[in-house]
Amino acid sequence: MGGSRVAGGTGAIPSARAAKLPRVAGFASWPERDDPRRAGKALRGRVPRRTHADLVLDTDRPDPVTAVEESNRGRLRELTPIRVGRMVASPFAFLRGSAGLMAYDLARTRVTGIGAHLCGDAHAGNFGLYGDARGGLVMDLNDFDETVYGPWEWDLKRLAASLVLAGREAGADEAGCLAAARDAAGAYRRTMRLLARMPVADAWNAVADEELVSHADARDLLGTLGRVAEKARRNTSARFAARSTEAAADGSRRFVDAAPVLTRIPEDEAARVAAALGPYLNTLPEDRLPLLARYAIQDVAFRVVGTGSVGTRSYVVLLLDHRGEPLVLQVKEARPSVLGPHLGRAGFAVPEAGHEGRRVVLGQKRIQVVSDVLLGWTSVDQRPYQVRQFRNRKGSVDPAALPADQVDDYARMTGALLARAHAHSADPRHIAGYCGKGEALDEAVAAFAVAYADRTEADHAALVTAVRAGRLEAEMGV
Repeated sequence: MGGSRVAGGTGAIPSARAAKLPRVAGFASWPERDDPRRAGKALRGRVPRRTHADLVLDTDRPDPVTAVEESNRGRLRELTPIRVGRMVASPFAFLRGSAGLMAYDLARTRVTGIGAHLCGDAHAGNFGLYGDARGGLVMDLNDFDETVYGPWEWDLKRLAASLVLAGREAGADEAGCLAAARDAAGAYRRTMRLLARMPVADAWNAVADEELVSHADARDLLGTLGRVAEKARRNTSARFAARSTEAAADGSRRFVDAAPVLTRIPEDEAARVAAALGPYLNTLPEDRLPLLARYAIQDVAFRVVGTGSVGTRSYVVLLLDHRGEPLVLQVKEARPSVLGPHLGRAGFAVPEAGHEGRRVVLGQKRIQVVSDVLLGWTSVDQRPYQVRQFRNRKGSVDPAALPADQVDDYARMTGALLARAHAHSADPRHIAGYCGKGEALDEAVAAFAVAYADRTEADHAALVTAVRAGRLEAEMGV
């Protein structure tokens, strides 16, 4: 038969008609001028895989305490002690709050030049479960405040280093921590190779969640994931509203103070946040508008968020439908990605100035297989914000609280998820060609992870010393 055919890895053979059709921007042309897999393999000569073990700390590296102080600039001053208190809790917690400092260090490591849309903060605690539009649970990356286009290696190395720190906190021995980092890199490499061999449409939605545990050989995690999923299904707007609101005299509902995490705000501030939901609607697909049109805005409160974001402005907005059933939206300040200033040194374009909420939302949609259907952005008092559902059946695994013998299972699962995320923006054949079949990359990334975990422990110790000396105020246990 005539026409085109596609054979695994061989590309397409154009028909006579196809050869006469115009090339259309945004589509591929066959046959390809360059084989992405071969091009990736060729990069090994310029950037040998063993060089990913190298950690170079230059003499201009910021003092870790100064780096924390600098990262607090622009945040609400009264909340920064909570952020510092969370960061001094453990070296893993310090890493979670110091993405900017690690970006400085990563910018001094070798990169292949292959780009992907990064999570930007792919530590082991930023993976989890969340609800899809039909009530199912999806597992994926779930934090995108730092998302940006950059070197794929940065996400992988941050994940691996975080697993070493989480493993140490969980009580795993050094061999187990090293194995977790190596397994994360190995799962990333194997998953990228799998995606490279698949038809494009299948690869885009590959590693279905019900198959993920088997693919990553993480069966020991089944019990833990089952408990997290059960908890996630109960983690809804209705449950949050039942615990965090009360009936007002006029029959409406309003948030109840639970300082310092949840606090009521002045009426004029609440009015400005509510008004910002108008422009937010313009960032949604038109088919979402009838859904939100059936809810009325009831109240707005301020709510403190996670370690990396503590001190940024974040609100929860209570909406009710005609039956009094709640929907809670989060309106969260979006700051420039801390990776941005370091991309130029790695040979990537520094992001142009723009609406940071838009950056976060579009980055999330580029990375996740399934995203929140109500993701959008807006501005309040000329500050950029992202808007999303709050408590959308979210659940997460605390890797530092896992049984020591499950850390490597979790590492394989998160490594596979990270590969799937990167393959949405980078051609998996390109990265797979570089990574190869052997374990050279796995071993190198694991060595880097251990070295960086040691460095983070020293940075954390410096922060603890600064808090004890009174240089920084820390509020613990919040």
